[in-house]
Amino acid sequence: MAGAAHCSLQVKRLLLDPKFEGYKLSLEPLACYQLGLDAAVAEVKLRDDQYTLDHLRAFGMYNYLHLDSWYQDNVYYVDQFGRVMNLSVTLDTALQKPREVFRLPTDLTAYDNRLCASIHFSSSTWVTLSDGTGRLYLIKSGKRGNSASEKWEIVFNEELGSPFIIAHSVSFVKSDTHSVAVLMLRVEKDELDTKGSEFHITLEWVTIAEISKEGDHRYGIFKRRVLQGKSVPHYAAIEPNGDGLMIVSYKPFRFMQDEDDKLEENDDAKATNEKKDPLYYWQQTEDDVTITVHIPQDITKDDIKVHFSPDNICVTLKDQPPLMEGKLYSSVDHESCTWIIRENQSLEISLIKKNEGPHWPELIAGDTRGEFIMDSSQCSEITESLMHLTSEVMNPNPEKENPPCNAQELEECDAFLEDSASLCRFDGDTLKVTHVINLGSNQYLFSVVVDPREMPCFCLRHDVDALLWQPHSDQPENMWEHIATFNALGYVQASKQDKKFMACAPDYSYAALCECLRRVFIYRQPTPLSTVLYNRKEGRQVGQVAKQLVATLEASDPILGFQATSERLFVLTTKTLFLIKVNPGN
Repeated sequence: MAGAAHCSLQVKRLLLDPKFEGYKLSLEPLACYQLGLDAAVAEVKLRDDQYTLDHLRAFGMYNYLHLDSWYQDNVYYVDQFGRVMNLSVTLDTALQKPREVFRLPTDLTAYDNRLCASIHFSSSTWVTLSDGTGRLYLIKSGKRGNSASEKWEIVFNEELGSPFIIAHSVSFVKSDTHSVAVLMLRVEKDELDTKGSEFHITLEWVTIAEISKEGDHRYGIFKRRVLQGKSVPHYAAIEPNGDGLMIVSYKPFRFMQDEDDKLEENDDAKATNEKKDPLYYWQQTEDDVTITVHIPQDITKDDIKVHFSPDNICVTLKDQPPLMEGKLYSSVDHESCTWIIRENQSLEISLIKKNEGPHWPELIAGDTRGEFIMDSSQCSEITESLMHLTSEVMNPNPEKENPPCNAQELEECDAFLEDSASLCRFDGDTLKVTHVINLGSNQYLFSVVVDPREMPCFCLRHDVDALLWQPHSDQPENMWEHIATFNALGYVQASKQDKKFMACAPDYSYAALCECLRRVFIYRQPTPLSTVLYNRKEGRQVGQVAKQLVATLEASDPILGFQATSERLFVLTTKTLFLIKVNPGN
């Protein structure tokens, strides 16, 4: 990821509630409606050769219910006869049976190694559909929803290799040409991986464009690009204009290139792997920071320019690009900073810390080209400060007020398997990573479409809360915006060991999760109270309360699909579609 900008997510403090007191279990009844399906959902169970965790995540935990974000309260699923069925809700008390809007031309039962059929709504009039056998359909649907005249018309239909599911798709117009970009996910056998899972993940980015020849308008493949990684991505989405791609994954993805590009890439990798000496060395005390930079023999004092400011430093030699430049970890007294040339042809820069005492973990934010040198006295101080955390024996004094940390006391919500996921943005032209964020302990929870014209939002755990982030591909300075917070949801969801799906309302009014069987948990945002309520512990009046509601479905079949809208939850089992009214309509 050389050359990629290392970014961070900027949390909006105003969207956090440090005084949140938790959810109060509410016993208020939830209106729940159910519809029996004419035919069972086309569930495809994992085969014996699909035994890895990645197979389970990609296909075993697949959400068979598809929400059409372009039209309110419209959901779709594919039944065992290959029919795409739609339920459009206008009034809960007058529900119609799901209706057929499209039928797959192929007989799915004839394929042994197929995956589940998948649908994605690229725009208000375009749909991408996979039958699970490796065939992709591009469909012109016209206006969807509660329209009797709705007719889905196939404009592109092609076999694209081994079976896949559609991860995302977008429709856009560029240079007066209409295109649809589709992201297809596969889990494939990796013959070279003999020590790992023996599988790798591919994301194929296919662009289908309108081709006009002598008055004949048809669609064909314009471009195919393939990314490869070693873990199923939590989130993968194409930017609305088709210029880039964003991926949240545990292990990194990279584009698979042509042979010529591979040779060039290998040369670059060799050059990168060769051990390089640090560009500079730096030391620090409580009062100052000293930087040492080796400079060429022919450089004189007049060739060196060092610019100090309270928060930045810039060092240039002759008319070359800056040797060192960037934002300092902390502020300095720039008027007291100095530099000199030593006899051994090295430049020595002295920075005076504005705030004495704090230890700087890095010199220049994001710059890894330097090496920190710690003197023996600092090593001794750090060792001494950590002595109380270690012992020769296990828990030597159990009666002590503050015993050593015991890993057995950690709750489930304090640990999860993937502790180093990253968010990467790929450029569609250069196929390089342009932005990367190390998510660290910010566990990925779920994604949701708030505005169908924008990229899907993703929800991450931050401490105990769950924060919702909206990507803005057209705003480089604010590419990921914090738009909502679900208080304590990060902590709460960790206690639900049987959870299968999570979702939230597009208006952020509630978040919900379901277990594999029957139970659905709903967490409403805090709302003002109509009556006076006091916190007896603190003796103060409580102005608002957040409610938790629980719905138990009358079904013995496992939950296969789960979607949330601003008013209701849709829950799909093999033979039944449930509607839970969460919020009254406006």
